[in-house]
Amino acid sequence: MAIAVIVPTYRRSQDLARCLQALQNQTRSADEVIVVVRDTDTETWSFLADFNSQNLALRTAKVSVTGVVAAMNTGLDTATADIVAFTDDDAAPHTDWLARIESHYLADERVGGVGGRDWVYHGTDLEAGDCVTVGQVSWFGKVIGNHHIGSGAAREVDVLKGVNMSFRRAAIEGWHFDQRMRGTGAQVHFELAFSLKLKRAGWKLIYDPQVAVNHYPAKRFDEDQRQSFNQIAFANAVHNETLALLEYFSPFQKLAFLIWSITVGTREAMGFVQWLRFLPSQGLFAGKKLFASLKGRWQGLQTWQKSIINEV
Repeated sequence: MAIAVIVPTYRRSQDLARCLQALQNQTRSADEVIVVVRDTDTETWSFLADFNSQNLALRTAKVSVTGVVAAMNTGLDTATADIVAFTDDDAAPHTDWLARIESHYLADERVGGVGGRDWVYHGTDLEAGDCVTVGQVSWFGKVIGNHHIGSGAAREVDVLKGVNMSFRRAAIEGWHFDQRMRGTGAQVHFELAFSLKLKRAGWKLIYDPQVAVNHYPAKRFDEDQRQSFNQIAFANAVHNETLALLEYFSPFQKLAFLIWSITVGTREAMGFVQWLRFLPSQGLFAGKKLFASLKGRWQGLQTWQKSIINEV
């Protein structure tokens, strides 16, 4: 069973060096490592030209479109292996990462995707925590991540996380990540849409905390600056989540999701109840989040409706 590793990257040569070193140290070597680089990213192209790949079966692929989705799809089109694994340039897979991934596919032919924990470091400080509930989507649309603090045994989940995920080629043959995802860089929730598509097709997704990478969240070069609020990035993330869930849910669940998300929501994608909850402490800032959330919901609904019309 051949394994390809795809690493999208943009202007993070020092992070990429750490990632590639970790891939060189795998107990089960990758059959091919594909680094996807923006055509205008001279820094990364220069780094790769001088990089000593040693025993790494390193290839490069060029992408001219902004955003992680285009980079991931370029990687998918380039890879030829039976298993396609993804990690970020600011991550460093543990030495047994690929070996553990492969073991799950060999153990059960119904497994379409495998992912695991990303141990998040802020500088030298580890973001600690343990949680059993990981990668779940409730019947009414609440998405629970927690991949970075997941503990316990390997189990089935609804969603894998982009920094640490893999897929069986036979399960995703001819597929691409959804190009309707909004954002010029991170395009938050792209993996939600892809994971739910696999679930809908009847494949199993496995989360195993022992399938691990160290994650060192690096600077982004788009409107989404992680902990810093940006109205466009906020609305884009809600749009992407809304689109992914509307395409996955039954008609009744779609209605329940829209009602819940607008009236209640979460702290990341506010409805009116969450707005009232945070109004005393955040004031006008809470109002900005509510506006961006409602805008994203509306835009996601519009994108979904346009897709339905185009299919007809």
